[in-house]
Amino acid sequence: MTKSTQDLKPAAKPGVMDPGTRSWIKTAMMVTGLAVAMLATNAIAAWLRNPVAALAIGPILAAAMICLYIWTGRRVERRKVEEFPSDHGVRHLLAGTGLGVLMSGATVGILALFGAYTITGWGSISGMLAVAGMMCAIAVSEEVFFRGVVFRLLRGRWGTAVALGASAILFGLVHLVNPDASLWGAFAIMIEAGIMLGAAYLATGSLWLAIGVHFGWNFATTGLFGSITSGSEARDSLVTAVTSGPDWLSGGSFGPEASIVAILVCSVATVVFLAVARRRGRLSLPRR
Repeated sequence: MTKSTQDLKPAAKPGVMDPGTRSWIKTAMMVTGLAVAMLATNAIAAWLRNPVAALAIGPILAAAMICLYIWTGRRVERRKVEEFPSDHGVRHLLAGTGLGVLMSGATVGILALFGAYTITGWGSISGMLAVAGMMCAIAVSEEVFFRGVVFRLLRGRWGTAVALGASAILFGLVHLVNPDASLWGAFAIMIEAGIMLGAAYLATGSLWLAIGVHFGWNFATTGLFGSITSGSEARDSLVTAVTSGPDWLSGGSFGPEASIVAILVCSVATVVFLAVARRRGRLSLPRR
């Protein structure tokens, strides 16, 4: 009598975990660990007020987050980590920073034309430098987790469209814990930052451009133009300023990021990034 195929399979050894289950557990532990690292990095960075301490500790925290990400990719996922390539890294980082500053400046400039943004005086260079150090750590930690971990894993499992949408929604929801947060503010962050930064990652295949855009936007909005970012408490900046007018235009207590102007400006960048990604064949996963 011929044994069935099921009978020919070796029986699972008692106490031995299935490889698929082990893989899921390792992935869950990695995601949890990097999420905790991101939250700890952001908490420490937000606490920094002294410009010397911020400029010293901020980049150290950023470098530690990158090293942790690369280590987990190699040791936990057993893969070649390609999200931080050495070639073109500096160029992408600088280009992203410049683009982030430009988009923030365009948003603030349009708000000023409509009377929704007014400079009231000079702030301090030291305050601006402290913001730079703080935002360095925050931009890296959030891009490592939301684009390097969440977006990448979702894309590998369910494709680009699901990864863009789900990671953007999560990114927006996380900002609800900020002071003066609102559902509209979270929605704005989801559209203008969550999707845009995911598209920036797709356009290059590395995290350097997304980190640069994230840092440039946050630094300019808070450190240069003296506005509130994502409803967080106000910081010292190069200039002091006030926003006024209807919330849909000025962003209200959440800051310019909740303005319809910011959504439109960042959506233009999103379209450009997606067009570049499409031209480079990065919208679909490569065949294996």
